[in-house]
Amino acid sequence: MAERRAFAQKISRTVAAEVRKQISGQYSGSPQLLKNLNIVGSISHHTTVPLTEAVDPVDLEDYLITHPLAVDSGLLRDLIEFPPDDIEVVYSPRDCRTLVSAVPEESEMDPHVRDCIRSYTEDWAIVIRKYHKLGTGFNPNTLDKQKERQKGLPKQVFESDEAPDGNNYQDEQDDLKRRSMSIDDTPRGSWACSIFDLKNSLPDALLPNLLDRTPNEEIDRQNDDQRKANRHKELFALHPSPDEEEPIERLSVPEVPKEHFGQRLLVKCLSLKFEIEIEPIFASLALYDVKEKKKISENFYFDLNSEQMKGLLRPHVPPAAITTLARSAIFSITYPSQDVFLVIKLEKVLQQGDIGECAEPYMIFKEADATKNKEKLEKLKSQADQFCQRLGKYRMPFAWTAIHLMNIVSSAGSLERDSTEVEISTGERKGSWSERRNSSLVGRRSLERTTSGDDSCNLTSFRPATLTVTNFFKQEGDRLSDEDLYKFLADMRRPSSVLRRLRPITAQLKIDISPAPENPHYCLTPELLQVKLYPDSRVRPTREILEFPARDVYVPNTTYRNLLYIYPQSLNFANRQGSARNITVKVQFMYGEDPSNAMPVS
Repeated sequence: MAERRAFAQKISRTVAAEVRKQISGQYSGSPQLLKNLNIVGSISHHTTVPLTEAVDPVDLEDYLITHPLAVDSGLLRDLIEFPPDDIEVVYSPRDCRTLVSAVPEESEMDPHVRDCIRSYTEDWAIVIRKYHKLGTGFNPNTLDKQKERQKGLPKQVFESDEAPDGNNYQDEQDDLKRRSMSIDDTPRGSWACSIFDLKNSLPDALLPNLLDRTPNEEIDRQNDDQRKANRHKELFALHPSPDEEEPIERLSVPEVPKEHFGQRLLVKCLSLKFEIEIEPIFASLALYDVKEKKKISENFYFDLNSEQMKGLLRPHVPPAAITTLARSAIFSITYPSQDVFLVIKLEKVLQQGDIGECAEPYMIFKEADATKNKEKLEKLKSQADQFCQRLGKYRMPFAWTAIHLMNIVSSAGSLERDSTEVEISTGERKGSWSERRNSSLVGRRSLERTTSGDDSCNLTSFRPATLTVTNFFKQEGDRLSDEDLYKFLADMRRPSSVLRRLRPITAQLKIDISPAPENPHYCLTPELLQVKLYPDSRVRPTREILEFPARDVYVPNTTYRNLLYIYPQSLNFANRQGSARNITVKVQFMYGEDPSNAMPVS
């Protein structure tokens, strides 16, 4: 081993780790902490803090709870205590949309139920914080205020922001050098100064008072005046607000809760006509989301039968209430998308035979051949009359069709007219869509089936459209479930051989689709309560259809709603021996097992 040199023999061989270990063993904690503890005379019993352990910051709220304030906290008392006038509670009356409240009378319910539903009737308690703007959680620089402040400001463009194109920039420079220039267009200090005679150029303007002796105070005053000239009154407020993800507590003031509504769509059912008229036909509307595979609205039932057809059901149908005569409905869509369909289903009076047999006359008889087939039609009317007399209160599926809602909205919104007429035909079984701008146009142009993005999903600004549905699909007896319906709706958006196998039924249904007004007249809630601005109770009403959102909606429930929707899906008798025909389903609320214990539900 080589001998150490003379100067290296005096160097200590102790490594840094040993030095840290020695210091830690001597003090066993923070030297500053030991110094403070020696001052108060409490060295005998103290908590040591290792040098390698991170110290958490003091929790102010927890400290104030565990250490009550003294009577006199000194000059900083106002900073420790909360201001006595910071919080003010104001009671605001709750608005009611309907003429009559949906909450039942308190005398008819149990005390605990009464206390629960009072949350739907009591006034709002609004907490106003007087000094909220002085806290760190208040951020006055909202996006709207930022845009308002930036109005009128000149846009600053720097040379670094104007990045020239490589090839074009070089060509312009070469062309500029080759171009002949005059001395008047040549700035001082440019490349042209070496070419032109500088003696002929004009001198620069002299700076006045450049060499004068001016006190420093006067210079500061002039600079201050120049800075204030044309200065924005809220200069620091122009700085963009920090990101929402920044770890700063935001105590935003919530708005007063109100009933949730999505984008609202008004649908008016005008007429329903078939090639032959032998029995009453009943129709219903509902919204479906194909992507989510969910039904997103309740059913809206409407009756477009003539008085002659309604007369066939008088023994079974009581006098109709005004609430059941609605032919227009308002649908609410919280999550509009390209996958929403308006599905129209038709039903007829239950009769003997398969669905295909019952629908056969509507597919073979035409209105033009009514005289030639008069005897057959009279026989069909006689049979329909007998079924209406015996089974008038029972229904069976008949036909269906669907409207791709966003295609209609986008096509209507692209037209220049105030309203448009759109004809939808499923007779070709290709799902084609065509539109007519007016009745004088013979040609029709096909609408594109591509999705138009989020802009086309706006249901609040499109022009009203009148739709004419010319054909329906015959309901298949073995495809009555919603799962089968979702498959058909998905096939309607693309060419498919599935829809070509369905037999069409010629009919004509006319409906109007338009954005719903903000305050419609003669409107009924899903509970059939009259909304305010209902001048005459004898006018045919408009129904608000309850939405079943495709996804969760995170809003408080502020409206009392006592509705239960039951939709029987299927009844399987595959394992039952023998035949099973004419099966009916009856749903009742029971408070006992005896049939007389059925509860009236309205």
